[in-house]
Amino acid sequence: MKKRRIGNTALEVAPLAFGCNVFGWTADEAMSFKLLDAFVDAGLDLIDTADVYPVWHPGNVGGESEAIIGNWLKKSKKREKVTVATKVGMKMAPGLGCESLSKDYIMKSVEDSLKRLQIDTIDLYQAHNDDPNTPLEETMEAFDQLIKQGKVRAIGASNYKRDRLEKALAVSKQHGFARYECLQPEYNLYDREDYENNLEKLCTDENLGVISYFSMARGFLSGKYKSKADLDQSPRGKGVEKYMNDRGFKIVEALHTVAAEYNSAPAQVSLAWLIARPSITAPIASASKMEQMPDLIKAAQLELKPEAVELLNKASAYETAGTKA
Repeated sequence: MKKRRIGNTALEVAPLAFGCNVFGWTADEAMSFKLLDAFVDAGLDLIDTADVYPVWHPGNVGGESEAIIGNWLKKSKKREKVTVATKVGMKMAPGLGCESLSKDYIMKSVEDSLKRLQIDTIDLYQAHNDDPNTPLEETMEAFDQLIKQGKVRAIGASNYKRDRLEKALAVSKQHGFARYECLQPEYNLYDREDYENNLEKLCTDENLGVISYFSMARGFLSGKYKSKADLDQSPRGKGVEKYMNDRGFKIVEALHTVAAEYNSAPAQVSLAWLIARPSITAPIASASKMEQMPDLIKAAQLELKPEAVELLNKASAYETAGTKA
């Protein structure tokens, strides 16, 4: 499995990331340990989480996912086999932190994350969301300081719009700060337009890694949602409804067609399509049950022929400015 470099860093990762937002939510600690072991034992290595995960689950305050990963790292002794990516800047539970990328908040949050993860250095530390209320100079200086202190190896941005990402890169260049080396955008066969029209060229031109999230459109591209009656079967059901239209089902039909040709599954093919995109470093995929892991592992090994990629491109084409992409 050929590894890919994240931007201009020394970090090289396998072409699929494990999304750990499910830890402490739909996967308890015991199951999370099993999932991580299976992922790493298959030769995969990038695990992606955030300090805020999964604050939305009743009774949680944020930090649960990081804490589970930290316990696994200590018990498994597999720290050297993984690249740990986490994020900062989203709103935690009341009284435990605000939505901010201020220097003070970043400096405090990184210590909390390091403690929960039980590690000395975070491999990839990402701004979870843009913070228009804090000067980019302040944010980038804080990240630069963390790298110089050895607490972080590289930094990245999540959910940044093109103009703000361009400005952040310019600020780093102007002041000699470490720069964002990757972007984490929403991108999948259905949600193509924003990334492809506004962000992809910038990432390619600047040699930024791209670690996409919602890679399977909240599970819709697995093909398990055939009607709105199926939405109640999943905690993510409400977020899937927007995909249930003619274009969405056309994409799923194409996924089934390609999956049959490769003796595969729609979920594997949807991830393999992302992996085949030259600008994508590693799409993020999640699993909360062991029976879901084979699809993830096989997806990282599935190489689609150009004809299969083109079939999926056509099925997922979108209208933009009077043209179809």
